[in-house]
Amino acid sequence: MEPQALRRCALAAVFCVLAAAALPALSFNDTGDPADLAGRIANAMSPDELLGQVFFLGWQGEGLSADILRWIGTRGIGGVKIFPRNVTDLPSLAADVVTMQKLAARSRFSIPLFVATDQEGGWVRQIKDETSVSPGNLALGAAGAPGDAYRTGFYLGKELAALGINMDFAPTADVYSNPEASVIGPRSFGSDPSATGLLSAAYARGLRDAGVLSTAKHFPGHGSADQDSHGHLPKIDVTLDQLLDRDLIPYRILIREGIPAIMTGHLAFPRILGSLTPSSLSPFFIQSVLRDRLGFKGIVITDDMEMEGVLADGLDTAGACRKALEAGNDMVLVSHTPAVQEKTWQALNAAMDASSAFRDAVRESVRRILEVKIRAFRQNASVVVPVPASVPSLIPAAGARAFFAKVSAKAVTLVSGARVPYAPRAGERILLAGQYDQFIAEGRRRYPGADAYLFPFNPFYTARPEDLAGLPAKAAGYDTVVFCLANYNSLAVLQTLKALGRRVIVISALSPVYLDDTPWVKTALAVYGDSADSFRAGFAVLAGDYRAAGVLPVRFAAQAPP
Repeated sequence: MEPQALRRCALAAVFCVLAAAALPALSFNDTGDPADLAGRIANAMSPDELLGQVFFLGWQGEGLSADILRWIGTRGIGGVKIFPRNVTDLPSLAADVVTMQKLAARSRFSIPLFVATDQEGGWVRQIKDETSVSPGNLALGAAGAPGDAYRTGFYLGKELAALGINMDFAPTADVYSNPEASVIGPRSFGSDPSATGLLSAAYARGLRDAGVLSTAKHFPGHGSADQDSHGHLPKIDVTLDQLLDRDLIPYRILIREGIPAIMTGHLAFPRILGSLTPSSLSPFFIQSVLRDRLGFKGIVITDDMEMEGVLADGLDTAGACRKALEAGNDMVLVSHTPAVQEKTWQALNAAMDASSAFRDAVRESVRRILEVKIRAFRQNASVVVPVPASVPSLIPAAGARAFFAKVSAKAVTLVSGARVPYAPRAGERILLAGQYDQFIAEGRRRYPGADAYLFPFNPFYTARPEDLAGLPAKAAGYDTVVFCLANYNSLAVLQTLKALGRRVIVISALSPVYLDDTPWVKTALAVYGDSADSFRAGFAVLAGDYRAAGVLPVRFAAQAPP
């Protein structure tokens, strides 16, 4: 090149640098169209900055670990997930969120974090302490009122927002279509797809109005799986048409209502894919079905990438995360192991350097992530940063306790009522048997002279030999046994009382499906929750204080129509 041409190139390069310096710095808090701003920031980000935004991480220990602070401060991760192990008390948790968000705000573009947890209500309640205890989704399905689902999302959301938690991995939009789907069970709204979709959408709207982003899960549907994807890769034997007509109906409704995020489940659909590829790693499910067919425009987040369901084919988490992002997920959730998180970062960082196609896919994911964040957080800083001193006055949310007690009462369902109302005769000997302290306490409030047999909830699937022998031996000396049925363990123990016949009364907590195995039980109520409110309501119906109004929200294909 001639010297004059070289000088022109050098001057042009200097001009470009000066022009760039003269431009105002891009910021998450800039005004303008969210989609346009998200695109401009994503296009200006370095590969490391892009990669950081697709990471959703958990950490170990109470309070803030050095690891999570490093990830936020030096790598600009997109989100954190809070587990019970991280919580000392609620004001301290709020202060930790403040620390994390202030650290995130120091990044070049001042991008806030998604701060998430699983606060589904009922059985799954990651943030405990003074937070509200709800009867759960299946109770909402039994009560059948979308307004109750809305208020549940709203009250739980208000409490999360008070802590600075701005995203909830809820609602569970799984259609409960297999009685053996015990990992879902009471987390579902029921086995009717349309009702599940309607209640899920109402719940999500409640979260939104409380200032919290919702995340529907577990796409494309975990409610027919007979295994837990934490420990196995469930294999679901359905066609695409069957999936579209059942499990995907709630997602059609939620997408139409503007759900901002969806979580993919680690599930195999061999009749659809012709392989055991987990749906979370499948471009067909994420791109062809979720994006193209259902029209979803929000962000897609994986379920935890340390779960065995996604590692079943010999992949490690790092390799699975790359496949997940290539398949169309926008964020990868890696919740538990610092060494695994670090290995995943290194592997994905190398992929960013080696593959322009992978880098482009990550950039498009980050554009979607940023657009959701801008729409949710740019105009509402109170959602991002809480005030720790105010937490005791905000949790539980005002009105929540009375509301959840009311929903618990509305949900109680009479399954069989041979001895309802039950009024013990003078001197009647009553034994309360179950796995919950609250059940025993509420039973004794109703029947002060009752004795108790308390046995552990776990193991979930099998009973201890000492309970299989001990309860029938003890129960033989009582006129009535009021038994709490909640899982396979307690089902096995209950079956040892079959010879007592009508002397046994059952209050079913969580899923009522176990009652199908006890046709000999002639008095049974379903309460769905496992809280004091749920058990108090069950005993009130048993005693005849009021009539049960709930309707069983589960009905499987093998069951006869009502």
